[in-house]
Amino acid sequence: MSDRIVLANMAFQARHGVLDWEKAEPQRFEVDLELHLDLQPAGLEDDLARTIDYRGVYATTRQVVESTTFNLIEALAEAIAHEVLASQPLVHELVVRVRKPDVQLGGPLDHAAVEIRRVRGAASA
Repeated sequence: MSDRIVLANMAFQARHGVLDWEKAEPQRFEVDLELHLDLQPAGLEDDLARTIDYRGVYATTRQVVESTTFNLIEALAEAIAHEVLASQPLVHELVVRVRKPDVQLGGPLDHAAVEIRRVRGAASA
């Protein structure tokens, strides 16, 4: 299925990272979500109940990013994927991108990022 809802560049302040200062000082984290689901029923009926309410997905993402602390953005992306799939039964697949713009690696860098794709019901590796 090629239908998808995209929430791009959600930005949050949070404390994720391996270093002590990363856990103490909030940093900017950016999240993109691609939610794969059948959009035809909502499109034909113009009915919010037949699709995803973006507010709920945003609130779930914000709660995960801002209320927990992870060493790795990989773990943050997994937690977001888990919670969104758990709260949105119409979504059968999703892509989560997490960017950390203020990462310090000793030189110029736009951001560090991870991207994961998860499918409902697929076994984890």
